[in-house]
Amino acid sequence: MERTTRKFSTRAKIAASATVLAAAGLGALGTAAAAAQPQAAPAAAPAAAPADLQARTTTTTAHLTADTATRAAQAAMRAAQKEGQRVTVAVVDRNGNTILTMRGDGAGPQSYESAIKKAWTATAWNSPTSRLVERLKDAPTLADIPNTLFLGGGVPVAHNDAPVAGIGVAGAPSGTLDEKFAQAGLAAISNGR
Repeated sequence: MERTTRKFSTRAKIAASATVLAAAGLGALGTAAAAAQPQAAPAAAPAAAPADLQARTTTTTAHLTADTATRAAQAAMRAAQKEGQRVTVAVVDRNGNTILTMRGDGAGPQSYESAIKKAWTATAWNSPTSRLVERLKDAPTLADIPNTLFLGGGVPVAHNDAPVAGIGVAGAPSGTLDEKFAQAGLAAISNGR
């Protein structure tokens, strides 16, 4: 058997070697790239549907709107201004969160916090704060409850006989005047009951 050999030029040898090396390099690069790819996450279990609560396990409460709170505060402020008094008016929701405060021109610095506390006290007990002052005679430790202020000037706002907010006024020379102005705020938003 006769063997024929061909002689390749140096240029052909270099080209063939480069092709073989390139193919090997691309194969290695493809393997490395595939290994570096993040693995697909296993399919997540379908989300469970929210549980439906049993009947009569929740409650709904009424809340005073911001617009209504503003009307009440403005009416209380106008009543105070007509009598030349410089006051702060606060309206809080049933939970004691402040809906708004309105500090009149020249109102004393203590009036801001006092108005909020009077409003909170009135709604917490669903009673005007002037009536609550009388309770202190029999239970003086009531005054130790945080965030309360047992001075006239706070009135509750009720809906279906349940408190939904409180209006507090502070800064006039007496709790009687403060409460008169708070009542003016309540009258501006109530239906006469």
